[in-house]
Amino acid sequence: MMRGAAALLVMAAVLRAQPQPPPASAEDLERAVREFTAVLAAAMENSAEPVDLDAAFYRGAIPAMLRRLDPHSVFFDAEQFEQLKELERSVSKGFGTVVSLLPGRVIILQTMPGSPSQKAGLAPGDEILVINNVPLAYLDLDQLVELLAYTRQREARLLVRRQGEARPVEVTLSPAEIDSPSVDRSFLVEPGVGYLRVSSFDAQTAEALRSAVEQLGGENLKGLVLDLRNNQGGVVQSAVSAAALFLEAGSVIFSARGRNMPVEELKVPEGFTPYRFRLAVLVNGKTASAAEIFAGAIQDNDRGAVIGEPTFGKGLVQRVYPLSGGAGLALTTAFYYTPSGRSIQKPLKGTELERATAAPEQEFRTRLGRTVRGGGGIMPDFIVYQQAYSPLGRVLEASGAYPNFATEWLKTHPEIDYRNWEITPEILDEFQLWLSRRNIRPSVAEWTAEREIIRRRLKQEILNQAVSVAAGDEVELRADPVVLRALSALGG
Repeated sequence: MMRGAAALLVMAAVLRAQPQPPPASAEDLERAVREFTAVLAAAMENSAEPVDLDAAFYRGAIPAMLRRLDPHSVFFDAEQFEQLKELERSVSKGFGTVVSLLPGRVIILQTMPGSPSQKAGLAPGDEILVINNVPLAYLDLDQLVELLAYTRQREARLLVRRQGEARPVEVTLSPAEIDSPSVDRSFLVEPGVGYLRVSSFDAQTAEALRSAVEQLGGENLKGLVLDLRNNQGGVVQSAVSAAALFLEAGSVIFSARGRNMPVEELKVPEGFTPYRFRLAVLVNGKTASAAEIFAGAIQDNDRGAVIGEPTFGKGLVQRVYPLSGGAGLALTTAFYYTPSGRSIQKPLKGTELERATAAPEQEFRTRLGRTVRGGGGIMPDFIVYQQAYSPLGRVLEASGAYPNFATEWLKTHPEIDYRNWEITPEILDEFQLWLSRRNIRPSVAEWTAEREIIRRRLKQEILNQAVSVAAGDEVELRADPVVLRALSALGG
C-alpha cells in the first residue's frame, strides 16, 4: 500500500497544476502541505474511530481535490492504475450481437458470423430478459447501456425469449475478440455522393477512412457526407491523420496551449495530396474530443460545411503521470484550440478551471474570412435538429412494435429476397391490424400523418433482421433531415 510520501506527491502535483496567478511558490506549497498534515494529525489523534489512511487519502482528500480542479482529472490507486494499463493493452471483446434498446427491453437485431452469440443460437428477434440474474424490465436506457458494456468483458448468463416459444431459454456466452471497425457505414447516398459514418477514432481509423473513400469512388466522387454524430473521440493523432486526408499541406489542424507547456501547433505536413471533392461533416451533442478537433479543422480551413447540432465541448489535453507505489494521475495540462483560435472546451463552472474556460462567446475568422462563433464546442454552419417523435411515434417506439412485428413477419415470409423489396399497402394494413390486436389504435388522422414514417421504420426493422443492420440503417439515413441538409449543402 502507498502511504505518506506518494500521497503528498499527488497533492503537490495538483497544487502545482492549479492556475493561480501569480504561480504558487515553494513556500506556498509547503505551507499548504503543512496545513493538510496538521488537520490529518488532529483527526488521527482525536477521531472517535481509527482513521483509515488509505481511505482518507485515496478515496477522500485526493479525489476531492481533483474534482475541484476539473471533472476529468483522476487519481488511480495501484490497483486501478494497473486496470487502466490493462484496458489500454486489451483488445475489444464482446459477443458479436447488435441490439435494439428500449426502456427495459433488449431485442437482438443481428449476430455476427462466427461470434459467440451466433454459436449459441441467438437470432434476430430474440429478446434478452435477464443478464446475470439482473432483470432488464426495470432498467432505463442509460442503465441498460452500462450493464451491457460491463457484461461483454466476462462470461454472461442470459435468459432469452424467442418468438413462438412458450418458455424462455437460458444461454451462456463467453466474450471473444470482436472486430468493430470505426468506419462502420459506407454507401452512395446519391449518384457520385458518398456517405461514411465514423463511430470513433482509433489507430486504424484514418486508413479505414481512406479505404472506404476509395471503394466509393475516390477522387471521382462529387461529394462526401462524413457522419461524426455520437463519435465521442478517441486517439487524437488518428483524428489528425484523418483530417490530413482532406486538408492541403500546411493547413493548421489544431493548437494546444497550457500554463506549463509551450504552444503546440499541428499542421498537415508537406507531401500530402488530399481529396478535393466537396465535404459535409455531421455533428451532434455527443460529438466530442478528437471528433471535435476534426470538425473544427474542416470548418476553420473552409474545407467543408459542418451540419447538425452544437457539439459536446471537450477540449482538454490530459497526461497520465505514474506515481510511486504503482499509482497514477491523469491530469489536465492544456486546452485544444481550432485553427481560428476557438477553445473547444466548454465552460467548467465550479472548478479551478472555471476562469480559464469561461471566455465569453466571441467571433473568429476562418481561413477565408468567414465568421465562426466560439464559446466551447463546435457551432455548426447549419443547425439541424433531429425530428421529434409524435405521440403515436413515441408509443410505437417504446412498445417495440416495429422489431416485434418484423420478427413475426419474417417467420411467415422466409422466401422473399429482401434486398430489393418495398413495404406495400397490404403490409401496412397488416401492421395496423397487428397494432389493433395489441390495443394500439391510432386515429385516421394520426395514421395518415405518420404513414410514410411507419412505412420507412417497418422496412428498416425488417431489413435489420433479414439482411443486416447496415441495410436497415441505410433506409433511415436516406430520410434523415441532417443528411438531407448535407446533400443540399453539397449540391449548392
